[in-house]
Amino acid sequence: MQNIVILFSGEGSNLEVLITKLHKKSCNIVCAITNKPKAKGIKKAQKLGVHVEVLDNTLFESRELFDTALVKLIHSYRADLVVLAGFMRILTPIFTSQINAINLHPSLLPLFKGANAIQESFESEEKEGGITVHYVNSELDGGEILLQESFIKSEDESLESFTKKIHLLEYNNFYKAVELIV
Repeated sequence: MQNIVILFSGEGSNLEVLITKLHKKSCNIVCAITNKPKAKGIKKAQKLGVHVEVLDNTLFESRELFDTALVKLIHSYRADLVVLAGFMRILTPIFTSQINAINLHPSLLPLFKGANAIQESFESEEKEGGITVHYVNSELDGGEILLQESFIKSEDESLESFTKKIHLLEYNNFYKAVELIV
């Protein structure tokens, strides 16, 4: 069974789904790592029996120094795959050249890269919204696409209803992309 490390920064809703669906079934989630000491996902992971490491990015003078420490920490867990589940960091080549990782993005890439993808997708003229799971490389949200799922925007769509649809697609599909790899 392959060893997985999950990186997250916030609520941990996708983290929780990944642990519930995958841990000790199709892979071993050996650690979850967050860059935010007060991330709500910490308690969710611990409650589900997954060890959590906190590597606070604000304690590092540069992205490169943080990524160096992150890579070292990941290697200490002998991870076969790293899964970014709401990890809100732009990663440097120090990370991308040494770590096999996939990321969940809340738009149909290559459209709407970056942190404001849900709102940009919602406000666009595009008829569909959706999610993408892709490999991480040195280009922001630019790696090879593993999986995409979409829905048709409704005429009376609100940002709130659009966001809920995005999250539902994430919860129902992200773990499937991990299973494709492991």
